[in-house]
Amino acid sequence: MKKSNKLKILAAGDIHGDSKLAKKLAEKAKKENVDLVILTGDIMGFIDAKNLVKPFKDAKQKVLLLHGNHEDAADVDFLAQLYNAKNLNAYSLKYKDVGIFGAGGAVGFNASEKDIFDALKKGNKYLKDMNKKIMVTHMHPAGSKSEFSGFEGSKGIRKAIKEFHPDILIHSHIHEAEGIEGKIGKTRVINVGRKGKIIEL
Repeated sequence: MKKSNKLKILAAGDIHGDSKLAKKLAEKAKKENVDLVILTGDIMGFIDAKNLVKPFKDAKQKVLLLHGNHEDAADVDFLAQLYNAKNLNAYSLKYKDVGIFGAGGAVGFNASEKDIFDALKKGNKYLKDMNKKIMVTHMHPAGSKSEFSGFEGSKGIRKAIKEFHPDILIHSHIHEAEGIEGKIGKTRVINVGRKGKIIEL
């Protein structure tokens, strides 16, 4: 079977320590034959981080991840090292012909608007030659559909969309907005939520 030139990912967030959900998502990633799994933060629960990234590695998936507001960057660094995954915060990578960059945390919890924008700026710096880009955050941008929840989005993320022009922004954070998709300029903004979403670019 010929492999597609498109990048196929499974993106999910807000696992909150649910190892059964992590296992289910890993099975979905394997069945869908994705190139990458991206976890958009709030991975850990209140007890420990056991079996939250391991199922994806057992399924031989490449994993990128970010911290949310229920863990900090050091927690995600630990998970990344333990399972040979990549922490996307203030970092970028190129896969197929797509550049991926990200920023973790949430304003009002463990990040400022400046922290988030600066992390995205740092990641994007190495992707200037890329025609296709995916931006990954935990929090939703200001002016996005997830604001129906009553929680204001990040102005730093909105500014990054305007300056860096990603094709897609994936995020989570607002549980009740799971699966909602909208647009800011030409950027598709997708709240991937706990169930996860298959995205191709």
